[in-house]
Amino acid sequence: MPPVTQAPQSPGPALELLVHGVGGATPQEMLDDPRPVRVTGDATAAIYRRAEDMDAEQHPERYRDRPIAEAYCWSNLTSGNGSRALWLLLLPFMVVNLAHWMRPTARGRTRAVRLYGVLVRLVALSLTVLLTAAACEVALDLTAWQCAGVPDCSNRRSWLGFLSTAQGGWWSQPGRRLALAALVPTALVGLLWFLSNRTWSAYESQRPLTGSEPDDVDIQTAHDMNTTGTAVGGRPALGRPGFWYGRRLVARLRAAHTAAGFLTVAASVAGAAARHDRAVTGPVPEILGRLVEAALVVGALVVLWVVCRRGRSERRLDNRLDHALITYLPGAALALLVLAAVYAAWSRPAWVSAGALPGDVTFSVVTLGQGALVVILAVVSLGLYRRTPEPRTVMYGLGGPAVAMLACALGGVMTGGVAQRVADWLDGSGTPGMGRNSAIEGPPVLLSWQASVIPVLLVLLAVPGLLLLVRTWLAARALEPEVDREYGPQRPDAARTRQIARIRATAALTDSAPWILGPVSGAALLLGAAAVGGAWASGEVPGLAMEGSGPFAESAAEAAQSTGSWMVGLGFILFVTWGRRAYRDASARRTIGILWDVGTFWPRAAHPFAPPCYAERAVPDLASRMSGWTGQTRGRLVISGHSQGSVLAASAVWQLSAETRSRVALLTYGSPIERLYARWFPAYFGPAPLHGLHRSVHCWRNLWRATDPIGGRVRLDEGPGPEVDRGPLKDPLVYGRTPEHPLPEPVLGHSDYQADPVFAQERAALLDRLAPVLPRQADGEGAEDTPRAQGSSGRSSG
Repeated sequence: MPPVTQAPQSPGPALELLVHGVGGATPQEMLDDPRPVRVTGDATAAIYRRAEDMDAEQHPERYRDRPIAEAYCWSNLTSGNGSRALWLLLLPFMVVNLAHWMRPTARGRTRAVRLYGVLVRLVALSLTVLLTAAACEVALDLTAWQCAGVPDCSNRRSWLGFLSTAQGGWWSQPGRRLALAALVPTALVGLLWFLSNRTWSAYESQRPLTGSEPDDVDIQTAHDMNTTGTAVGGRPALGRPGFWYGRRLVARLRAAHTAAGFLTVAASVAGAAARHDRAVTGPVPEILGRLVEAALVVGALVVLWVVCRRGRSERRLDNRLDHALITYLPGAALALLVLAAVYAAWSRPAWVSAGALPGDVTFSVVTLGQGALVVILAVVSLGLYRRTPEPRTVMYGLGGPAVAMLACALGGVMTGGVAQRVADWLDGSGTPGMGRNSAIEGPPVLLSWQASVIPVLLVLLAVPGLLLLVRTWLAARALEPEVDREYGPQRPDAARTRQIARIRATAALTDSAPWILGPVSGAALLLGAAAVGGAWASGEVPGLAMEGSGPFAESAAEAAQSTGSWMVGLGFILFVTWGRRAYRDASARRTIGILWDVGTFWPRAAHPFAPPCYAERAVPDLASRMSGWTGQTRGRLVISGHSQGSVLAASAVWQLSAETRSRVALLTYGSPIERLYARWFPAYFGPAPLHGLHRSVHCWRNLWRATDPIGGRVRLDEGPGPEVDRGPLKDPLVYGRTPEHPLPEPVLGHSDYQADPVFAQERAALLDRLAPVLPRQADGEGAEDTPRAQGSSGRSSG
């Protein structure tokens, strides 16, 4: 990174740019003004000022003792209409996209880094195939093939009457039923394409203000950054010009995944017809089925080639689009789907649907392929970590493979559970697969095994959960004497001490997340392999496979099989309910929103159907505002970020030129930059990038509390110059009732950092370090915690 620059010798105006966190604070709350005025932006994200500050640059004498306050409000990028909670149903896609960015730090390992990216993109592609295959299983196999082909089932469903074999209509032939039912998974793939294209237009298509190469990065350094993550002597990864502009990759992956979905549907439709034509001599030549299957194989190879191509190009703004690929690949796959439907719908009077479509092989291949990819990804990650070990990195660099395994487990559980639930619904009182009053055979055996894994996984999860609860209770007891010493002069109150100690111990649970993720991912890998082995060895659902093994084993297998699908159904309802509440209720958004905002912070580099990246709009917004304001006024600027807003602020500062960074101070509070991002995403927020940011920005201060479950230290207190971290701040500010504070003070935790007098002091100190000391600031008045000084900054907690 470039050396620390000298402070700009200019007594120009000072601006404080407030960036809120996950709570979605309004401009009125941030600026403490009922009628803020929008300076720039739109209804989705904008910058606001108080009305009285609109002409602040023309009257700098008014702002000698306080900065001009501006608020960047980006809450509508991640919240809004409750229907957006449906994005939560795409959670496996978002999780696997996170795995792409969890790569360990790598230096000089270009091939390993590229292999890591290819493996994650292949896992992401398998999830698209799995989702589409699950839709085909429900619509084609369970509904059109099994239920419509059995009068006992179709007679109970009036809406299936025109497909029923009992009526003998035109649609009663199996191939025509499959061709019609293929509209459901085809519509699902088309909906995913539409949503991805729509959000791509709203987020990724917003080109950053500057299109030139950064002034402190040469061509070779930029190339090194593109392959190793962090360049020595240049900008880190998040400072690349094209990092927040990935529309070319998203468009290419969207075309490939859409084509993969269409090809999966086409294979499900044409495969059944081709197998029938090979088995009997009928009116349709066997060669037609082989030609259709060969065309599908060629299409699949093209999709794999597109996905395995080199990923993101971040060295420069890459506005070129592969128009031929984007246009013709999905269109060609859709044409093959239509051809497969026509081929299957050809009249075959002697064709009768019996049993179930052979889907066991498909789901088994996908499951085994995902497991193999995750294992190889783990080997690559461990090799990268051993080459450049960083002690704070979670799970010795295996965070990415663990998260990828979690995404596969979510996809498998949702697939098996939904298929089992639909089969139970179609069969009425019977239990599909068990042979007891069952009208239909039910879903593939493997899906029943996967649904049965859910209760087992929850039982295994209870073990580390219980250990963490005991550990937290013991930690809280150990913290009680420390709390009493901290508030020593006041009379100890056992209940108050226990409350503060319990909150501090609970806040520390965030650092124990690897203790949950590691066992869950490992158990999911082993249970997935056991499900495949059990399905292949027995060829029956768990309830039948365990017959004769003893009363306890039989009852446990039947209970796991029957409750697994119900748990998925209940989880589906709770998922949508919590999602709607998180988008509409600010308190719920503060509680669970950080996980969602971490997931959608990163660009869609692995899965194009993941929820959109709000940072591709927010980071260029902030960087453009800082560059424009400092360039026009030559003034000082403090960018003040709370919680997730601190991550946006740091990312925007990385995008600035060296001259602009010399006029910018960074104030973060309740920040997860090190606690979450540096530990889980070391290649982008690890020690090297953060030390580089510390050296390149003129001054940086980070405030943190021990009671904060999200924010924490930045851990950059080495070297010359003032320390970055200040904390832990006292929370609560007052232990008990006093004459000055007759009512109990709350434990603030992650919110209201501006209520602490330290906040105003540190902001004033940053402004002092940015410019020559002004007379009013020299006598200490600028650091006073007066109501005017504190209120002038507004509030950015959220």
